[in-house]
Amino acid sequence: MLRIRGSIGDWPVDLTLEMDDADWARLGAQLQVEKSAVSVPAAKPLNQDDALWQIARDLLRKAGQLSGPDLLDQLEGLTGSAAAGKRLLVRLRHSPDVKVVSGGDTPLYSWIE
Repeated sequence: MLRIRGSIGDWPVDLTLEMDDADWARLGAQLQVEKSAVSVPAAKPLNQDDALWQIARDLLRKAGQLSGPDLLDQLEGLTGSAAAGKRLLVRLRHSPDVKVVSGGDTPLYSWIE
C-alpha cells in the first residue's frame, strides 16, 4: 500500500494506492529503466526494499523538506507498516543526502542538493 498526502495548491490530497507484488516489481523495473536512461552503471535488479528506499529518497527530494511526523506518515503509507516506515526514516536520517535539524518539537528532514 502506498499513501500520498499533501496538497495541490489549496486542495488537500490524501491518496491510498494498493499495490501487490507484481505492481512493486513493475515499479522496480521502471526505476531501473529510469536509472539506465541517465547512464548509471548497471546494477543488480531492485528488490522491494531497494525500490522502497529509492521511492523514500525521491519523496523527500521532491518535497525538499518535511517534518519528521509528516515524513513518517508518508513512509508508513508507502510501506504499509509502522515498523518499515520507521526503518526508512532512520535510514534517511543517516543518509549523506539528508540534513536533519531540530525544528522545535519535531525534526525537519531536508534534501541536500
